[in-house]
Amino acid sequence: MTIDEFILALKNASISLTEKQVQQFEQYFNLLIKTNEHVNLTAITDKQEVYLKHFYDSLILAHYVKPLQNESKTLIDIGTGAGFPSLPLKIAFPQLKIVMVDALQKRVNFLKEVVELLDLSNVDIVHGRAEDIGQNNSYREQFDFATARAVARTSVLAEYTLPFVKLGGEFLVMKGAAAEQELADSKKALATLGGSLVKSFDFKLPNGDQRYIQIVSKVTHTPKKYPRQAGTPSKKPIQ
Repeated sequence: MTIDEFILALKNASISLTEKQVQQFEQYFNLLIKTNEHVNLTAITDKQEVYLKHFYDSLILAHYVKPLQNESKTLIDIGTGAGFPSLPLKIAFPQLKIVMVDALQKRVNFLKEVVELLDLSNVDIVHGRAEDIGQNNSYREQFDFATARAVARTSVLAEYTLPFVKLGGEFLVMKGAAAEQELADSKKALATLGGSLVKSFDFKLPNGDQRYIQIVSKVTHTPKKYPRQAGTPSKKPIQ
């Protein structure tokens, strides 16, 4: 996906970028590739692949979740890695208030560098594990949206994310081909943690890759025992 194809594909999804925003994506890409030489941020380094599989794939979330585009919503991105999907969303929709969580200090340092380079405001970068931060009252049940990309299967991901979502807020599940099976396997976890599936969308990226976005509403408070201590959700998923 060339830059022109990126801009056009977003327009077709009713998402428009300013010249400044297009430039910010270029700066983001350049810093990503430069930093990736000595910090493991992404296995995808080809420019057209980054624009398709990282930038476009992150932004298409806002096509299906319209409040991300024009409301001052809060979003927490768990295990954000190199900043996907939250940083592309922040660049395109500057009114969003973003918190990015990652357990690796080197990735946190990179994210801070991107935020400073692009002069982004209302961005908080937190170094730590979701299981620990999810028990912190400063973050617990404080967010309109929580999401995570390429972190874990949905039953595990639910325990990482739903504790951060306020009542009436939404857990945004971004998945590939295994999405429906993972969702079926996560029914007990979602119910236990206070979530209920309200919408599901399936579509293909311009290259034909299958994608799913599943919207889980927070309908009851997450019991205080969740998230459990670090490492437990992945070793013993709620079943």
